[in-house]
Amino acid sequence: MSNILPTYPRSNLTFEYGKGSYLFEANGDQYLDFGSGIAVNSLGYANEYLNEKLMLQAQKLWHVSNVYQIPEQETLAKRLCDLCFADYVFFCNSGAESIEAAIKIARRYFYVTENSKTKNEIITFTGSFHGRTLGALAAGGLEKLDGFNTAVPGFKQVKYNDHDGLLAAINKNTAAILIEPIQGEGGVSVLPVECLNGLRKLCDENNILLIFDEVQCGFLRSGKMFAYQWSDIKPDIMTTAKAIANGFPLGATMTTKKVGEVMNHGTHGSTYGGNPLAVAVGNAVLDLMQKKDFLENLEKVSSYFFLGLQDISNKYPDSISEIRGKGLILGLKCVKDNITFVEELRQQKMLSIKAGDNVVRLLPPLTLSIKECDEALNKITKVCQAGN
Repeated sequence: MSNILPTYPRSNLTFEYGKGSYLFEANGDQYLDFGSGIAVNSLGYANEYLNEKLMLQAQKLWHVSNVYQIPEQETLAKRLCDLCFADYVFFCNSGAESIEAAIKIARRYFYVTENSKTKNEIITFTGSFHGRTLGALAAGGLEKLDGFNTAVPGFKQVKYNDHDGLLAAINKNTAAILIEPIQGEGGVSVLPVECLNGLRKLCDENNILLIFDEVQCGFLRSGKMFAYQWSDIKPDIMTTAKAIANGFPLGATMTTKKVGEVMNHGTHGSTYGGNPLAVAVGNAVLDLMQKKDFLENLEKVSSYFFLGLQDISNKYPDSISEIRGKGLILGLKCVKDNITFVEELRQQKMLSIKAGDNVVRLLPPLTLSIKECDEALNKITKVCQAGN
């Protein structure tokens, strides 16, 4: 019997090390990884620059707590704010923690600015996934709490992309709308730019805060630093994690000055969040992502790969009915069961992730090469050929 709590349906794969876009078993078997630890290892495995920066900081200082000044944290916060709408950053350890912070901030905002004890409802959408803490589960749909003998009030869920349903859900107690610009777990559904624009307008007209969950689709995963930047609008609060430190536990909740300034001393905190080791890696990730040729290569490779997937879908419509996504957050809408498709890719020594709506997610490292694209396309083609 394993002493690990049985919360994960693990495969029988055990990896000993990774290099670039590949993971290796102890026997030497090599797998092309198009899961990246669920959109985490965006700069691949065993990145020499990240390893160097991590080891350099590890020899100096791991942790001091947020009682003290952490200069590297200030540096990372400023760099993140310079890259998006935000004026403030709260550092935590995970995506779920960043969501919990966003929920608290949105509700406190109206408690402070309007002295309201009732304007606390948050509207979310079907197919969303915001984490596994109680608050994050409630945001993903109250039915997800059924098995835990509890209820978390203050959440309403409407159908994704249902404008009329959203309008009907808004009332005087609505504090915020929380949405993923690109759903990951829900099936790689991309919210159209006109819908993003409409959400901003709706929030402004009804005195509602707009929260974007970019835990999975942020950090160039969509081809923009943050996926909301495909539009011209800005959120009030944004959450991110996963790729922010390429696998080192780090998350961030980002806000405008107007919203963030309600969070005074003692309203929120984290023992580990933004410690020197974590932010050293976070800064190193940005160093690489902000290099001049990084985005140019990403755009070239992601376009090449997307066109290749479309070609496969056209040739094998009985296997793949649709290609979804942007950048390198992509989904194969399967005809056969997506779990079967994932397993058949594993037999081809390629890793992928299932998602909702019978979709297989492809989330390769953003450092992907054209050669690796061709290898992946070949493996996907073999699975499709076997299915016909």
